Amino acid sequence: MIKRHWTPQEADEWRKEDWIAIVLSPLCYILLTLGTALTIFMLVSGYIMLGVGIVLTVLLHWVIDPKLKAISTEYESRQQQYLSELEAKVRWEHRNPDES
Repeated sequence: MIKRHWTPQEADEWRKEDWIAIVLSPLCYILLTLGTALTIFMLVSGYIMLGVGIVLTVLLHWVIDPKLKAISTEYESRQQQYLSELEAKVRWEHRNPDES
C-alpha cells in the first residue's frame, strides 16, 4: 500500500505518499506543539496529544523517508559529477601556457 523502494525518477513524481506527508506534517506540528504546551500544565489531554503527535511523526518519517533518500542519493551523485568536472576545468585554466 505504501511504496518503500524508489528510483530517483519515481521519487521525483508526485504520488500518494507525498499527499500523506502533506496532511500529516501540519497535523504532527500542531499536535506536538499543543501537546507539549498542555503537558507543561500537567493536563491529560496534553499527554494524549503529545503521544499521538509522536506516533504520527514516526509514521510520517516512515512514509516519506525512503522517497527523500532516493532523491538525495541521485542529487549527491550529480553533485559529485559536477565537482569533478569543475575541478578538471579549474586545473586546465590554471595551466602554464608554456607547458604542452
